Amino acid sequence: MKEQRKYKIDEAIRQLNLPNYKAALRIIPRELGIASNTFHNYRKLKVTDKADIPYEMVRKLEIMFKMKIGELANSQPCCDDLTVLITEYHNLESVSA
Repeated sequence: MKEQRKYKIDEAIRQLNLPNYKAALRIIPRELGIASNTFHNYRKLKVTDKADIPYEMVRKLEIMFKMKIGELANSQPCCDDLTVLITEYHNLESVSA
């Protein structure tokens, strides 16, 4: 089974017709200020990979593809809010004291 990609870059590019698809593969790396090979590597990132795209580039890609904040990602990070984490920290600290 094919592992899920971290970002929907290919999905967004494939919605373009062939001439625009080819143009996008040249324009996007130029606009991001990266090599086309780096962009290709960004497109291949899997959800389980530790490597990631810098946040500013993700936002630029979302803007280019007319996406809202967070729509480019195929998964959302899971984390408790800071209040819960602080409460847990204090509870653990009082137990160990």
